[in-house]
Amino acid sequence: MRRLLFSMPALLLAAPAVAADLNVTVQIPQLDVAEYHRPYTAVWIEREDHSVAAQLAVWYAQKESREGAGTKWLPELRQWWRRGGRDLQLPVDGVSGATRPAGQQKLNFHDGKAPLGDLPAGKYELVVEAAREVGGREVVRVPFVWPASAPQQLAAQGSSELGAVKLDLAP
Repeated sequence: MRRLLFSMPALLLAAPAVAADLNVTVQIPQLDVAEYHRPYTAVWIEREDHSVAAQLAVWYAQKESREGAGTKWLPELRQWWRRGGRDLQLPVDGVSGATRPAGQQKLNFHDGKAPLGDLPAGKYELVVEAAREVGGREVVRVPFVWPASAPQQLAAQGSSELGAVKLDLAP
């Protein structure tokens, strides 16, 4: 009987690295308005059929206030709400968070780890939706292919409630 002996380092070198990163930057603009409220914001990944592949972030007022803030206004994120937000049991660990101030907000995700999980290879869209009390609502989409075969920097520009949305993919 023949035995094959492999050293552990040789096996590790022979296996392809299958780690991929998805990094998102969302610009929340500072608006010059009389009554400014931080926007409720949702970030998710959609498949080609527009079903939700992964819920990445939802930022809303975490505590109910006398004015009825909190989860009551999440349906104002209309596309996110219809595509899966209403089915979530909030808060979602690692996804839910408080509203964010004006400026660049960065999110980092790694293949195989929550909330990205093991996203199958395919064509997707990163979707960012923002809605603001006494303000407007806006959706920005960034199409991409997962996993990336080479580093990619993709972007789309909002016009009112969102600024630049950047997506950096690393194989």
